[in-house]
Amino acid sequence: MNRVSTPRFSPVWLVLIGILSVQFGAVVSKGQFDEIPPVGMVFLRLFTSSLILLAFVRPRLRGRTATDWRPVLALGFALSAMNWAFYESFARIPLGVAVTIEFIGPLLVAAVGSRRPRDLVWVGLAALGITLFGVGPTKVDAVGFGLALLAGACWALYIVSTAATGRRWAGVEGLAVASTIATLAIAPFAVATAGERLLEPRLMVLGALVGVLSSVVPYSLEMVALRTLPSRVFGILMSLEPAAAALAAAVLLSEWLTPLQLLAIACVTAASVAAVRTESTPETLPRD
Repeated sequence: MNRVSTPRFSPVWLVLIGILSVQFGAVVSKGQFDEIPPVGMVFLRLFTSSLILLAFVRPRLRGRTATDWRPVLALGFALSAMNWAFYESFARIPLGVAVTIEFIGPLLVAAVGSRRPRDLVWVGLAALGITLFGVGPTKVDAVGFGLALLAGACWALYIVSTAATGRRWAGVEGLAVASTIATLAIAPFAVATAGERLLEPRLMVLGALVGVLSSVVPYSLEMVALRTLPSRVFGILMSLEPAAAALAAAVLLSEWLTPLQLLAIACVTAASVAAVRTESTPETLPRD
């Protein structure tokens, strides 16, 4: 008797689908910025992902010590600041450029974690690429540029906090709690800025969609992929995010970049791939 085999996606494809899902979520967000400010969309995204995580994870809170709470609080505030800065950034500059600049955060963490002097070369290559966005004909809005750098710094803090949280909280309990903290931290700013627009049904649905596309779908796919995918391969695949962001923005938002800007993205992507080839763990390039 022949068994009917169930088709399975390659873990590489799962990661790639997750990357595209994140960028599509960002595209959906940017399309609504005329109606709701970036901080409002960030709140709706975090609110959705927090509800889903809490429903499935149900983290244990009783008996937690101050030592347990410190890293998860840092993770929550890093998560809220990272997303807010990033959304404010690509509201002002092309999405592909914002993702590329933001990528300096995880790249620095990967380079520092490797402790190999030659990885300073890759940091220099990435710095060269990012510098191209601030000079000459490829120069982008200065505020957007600075916000993307801030998002990158917050991403680096997010990585460090994720590792510390993982040592104190089982599974994804820490992420569920941190997402809730991030939602509560950003809520006052979202309410003050967006007000009643947060309660408009259409925007609520779109915010929920962004939460699913940018957080729930990619995180779930990556969790499955990492069961069999070597962490080094995962890190290399994640290095494709700047290119994926530029492609998604070009196709769906008509944000066509100049050849020099594409060269800058190539520099950062190449530097990131080189860095994670020498030292890569699943925590190197996490996603909120």
